[in-house]
Amino acid sequence: MTKPSDSRVATHSAKSTRTALICVGVAFSMLGLSFAAVPLYDLFCKVTGFGGTPQIGTAATGKVLDRFISVRFDANVAPGLGWKFEAESPEISAQVGITQTVFYKVTNRSDRTVTGIATYNVTPEQSAAYFVKIQCFCFTEHTLKPGESFEAPVVFYIDPEIAQNRDLDGIKAITLSYTYFASKAGQPVAEDQAGTAKGDAKNPKL
Repeated sequence: MTKPSDSRVATHSAKSTRTALICVGVAFSMLGLSFAAVPLYDLFCKVTGFGGTPQIGTAATGKVLDRFISVRFDANVAPGLGWKFEAESPEISAQVGITQTVFYKVTNRSDRTVTGIATYNVTPEQSAAYFVKIQCFCFTEHTLKPGESFEAPVVFYIDPEIAQNRDLDGIKAITLSYTYFASKAGQPVAEDQAGTAKGDAKNPKL
């Protein structure tokens, strides 16, 4: 049996080392992409309105259309949170291009101090690209003592560019839906993944 030369052994060792380094590099790249995926996906949703994510704006465009769309305000509370959550008006008729303000009220009806955070979406999903929020309480932690309440505004307008999308000519109503969850480290935590309780979480002390 012929003994492999030192040069062949060295070449094989170099290839093995290079392969190992490539594998390590790929692993770190995949890890980096996994960390970047969430903020990149969030940015994509905010820019495109994908998944019912409203747009974020600073002021209305100044253009107003002779078109009205009903905007419904949905308020939900995750089971176990013990908060009451509702909009001052369940529905308004919004003129396209006009800035609107609607208040939501939250009350801690449990017997403990709780920190909560709200998530949101807009339906129909294709209308989200034209639903522009100027001010919102979503993704901001709020801590309430037992019996404590607070009111928070949602300031928004419907972008007149919606008229350019012929597929949305038949849209008569848009629903802005919020759900309050318990919060941990700035992230929503669902105590029960089975569903959400509309308006008020179940609490034996209510």
